[in-house]
Amino acid sequence: MPLDIVILAAGQGTRMNSSRPKVLHTIAGKSMLQHVIDAARSFDDAHLHIVIGHGAEQIRNEISGEDIRWVVQEKQLGTGHAVHQALPFLRPKAIALVLYGDVPLVNPATLKQLVLSVDAENMALLTVDLEHPSGYGRVLRDSEGCVTSIVEQKDATEEQLRIHEVNTGIVAAPVSHFARWLPALKCENAQGEYYLTDIIAMACAEGLRIHTQSALSEAEVLGVNDRYQQARLERIYQDKQARALMAQGVTLMDPQRFDCRGHIVAGRDVVVDVNVVFSGHVELGDNVVIGPNCVISNAKIGRGSHIKANSVIEDAKIGCDVDVGPFARIRPGTVLGDASRIGNFVETKNAVFGEGSKANHLAYIGDAEIGVDCNIGAGTITCNYDGANKHKTVMGDQVFVGSNSTLVAPLVIESGGFVGAGSTVTKTVPEKNLAVARGQQRNIAGWKRPEKNK
Repeated sequence: MPLDIVILAAGQGTRMNSSRPKVLHTIAGKSMLQHVIDAARSFDDAHLHIVIGHGAEQIRNEISGEDIRWVVQEKQLGTGHAVHQALPFLRPKAIALVLYGDVPLVNPATLKQLVLSVDAENMALLTVDLEHPSGYGRVLRDSEGCVTSIVEQKDATEEQLRIHEVNTGIVAAPVSHFARWLPALKCENAQGEYYLTDIIAMACAEGLRIHTQSALSEAEVLGVNDRYQQARLERIYQDKQARALMAQGVTLMDPQRFDCRGHIVAGRDVVVDVNVVFSGHVELGDNVVIGPNCVISNAKIGRGSHIKANSVIEDAKIGCDVDVGPFARIRPGTVLGDASRIGNFVETKNAVFGEGSKANHLAYIGDAEIGVDCNIGAGTITCNYDGANKHKTVMGDQVFVGSNSTLVAPLVIESGGFVGAGSTVTKTVPEKNLAVARGQQRNIAGWKRPEKNK
């Protein structure tokens, strides 16, 4: 049977105390709703329907995909009412799977197993046993162990509150059954809402079998209602990422102080110190060492390179046996050749460094092509922006730039060129020439040093 997936994302999330819709708050740098969408997209050819209400336009602006049908729930009257809004768009002969935009860690493998148990005589319900089930609807069973209904926490008796098997809210059933059940829902409960969970009792009354499946872990069905729960899921997610990397042989000096907000491909014997944040797609070659407090985004770092403490790397390619930092900023478009060196308080942007070239400290190199074995002294800057356009600085091989030099682009310094310290260079430096461009020194005898006013 074809599959229609309905994701409920209309709630405000008042306990988040935020102007943003709850489902747009992030886990590992990605919105909770996007996590759920990605899980839904693991099914081949499923139709995807997202029910939105509070902050609908904001959600539409931040979540994209031609495969998404947006369904607006004008008034938030409960989960049953939300699914009912999507009903006209569901295929009559399909299975409907209901997910939640604030339950971000759901496992696609769990969902696929759940859907497999659904047919004309069977619906499926995902449950989990919780040591502390407060806040969840309890699963009620008869003397033979068959599910009979679900009772919400606020409507449960003292005896029912002692039940540890709870409803996750994730259900799957033929659309034709939903078409009968949803219009018959009533709001006679403590919340005055139309509960989706009431369809369980309707299914039992019709003689349908309710297949229950236990979640693989509590974490995959935990929802987020406040900032603390969000932080808890963040650490659960990061622990999973850390365990996967360590299983591949990566050394994490402290797995509790590690954050991956994207995807990491790591070689052998990689070492990552504390408080490192990875985002986007990052590749780490063999024997790479990342020092503490680094932020690395969309970067490839070659074998044997050492990224020292407090460095930031973004959209860059780092060669093999490269030293970066501490306190370096490698901006987009930077390519560092093998055995090159970018030292403390050096910033690069759209700059290509040849093999063995170095800028050891206190420099800005932007829109530049640097040859092999060049040395750029402290305090050197490339003046690449004229207020309207960017211009390039090009250096040949074995160029030496003295400290505190200003290189005004467009500029070419040919191979073997030498720039004297403190120079402002505006014209081409020919091969193996010395360029000195600074005011002549004067020594004034008898000069009186200024004194502070009394």
